[in-house]
Amino acid sequence: MAAGGDEERGPIRTCIVTRAERPPEDMIRFVLAPDGTATPDLKRRLPGRGVWTTASAEVVAQAIKRRAFDRGFRGKAVVPDDLPDRIDRLMEADCLQRLSLANKAGLVITGFAKVEAAIAAGEAIAILHATDGGQDGKRKIGQALRRRFGGEAPPELECFGSAQLDLALGRTNVIHAALRAGPASAALLASMKRLLVYRSAATPSAQAGSAAEMG
Repeated sequence: MAAGGDEERGPIRTCIVTRAERPPEDMIRFVLAPDGTATPDLKRRLPGRGVWTTASAEVVAQAIKRRAFDRGFRGKAVVPDDLPDRIDRLMEADCLQRLSLANKAGLVITGFAKVEAAIAAGEAIAILHATDGGQDGKRKIGQALRRRFGGEAPPELECFGSAQLDLALGRTNVIHAALRAGPASAALLASMKRLLVYRSAATPSAQAGSAAEMG
């Protein structure tokens, strides 16, 4: 593959920072906007020549520091200093939108007792906890998961505060939620896992392992 992501038809992309080669799902694509700004193309649909980084806030920050976008685009690229945070907000907004869609599809269960019942019935494929929720509730739900599923319990994910969960679900005081199986839940989980990997401070190789474990 040509350096800087010239070739975009194959199954593998090259990070402009680490030179690691990964599938597009593990990367972030950037294109130049008309004003020359390096713009994240999270859905990989924008026209124009793209360059790629590993899907990690740390790697994006290194790309800014090392002027890797200039090299990748073979010319001056305007790169906002807060680009890693902008990407985080975009990924977070995508997750919350997918959560709302899963809820509309009837795949989200809220309320401590209802979540416990869904776990006991074997319906829960994942548990969402509010980042500002109490540890006692998380501990009890974890115990319920282990009782029902043993060592192969569904994942417990923390990405959003309770206010964000409230807004996405149209309810109040959402601290815990269970997901039922369905296409909308699968899409949500994929996006949430990608966000968690992006936020991780681990090295790119460790991130790939973490994503595989959560998958």
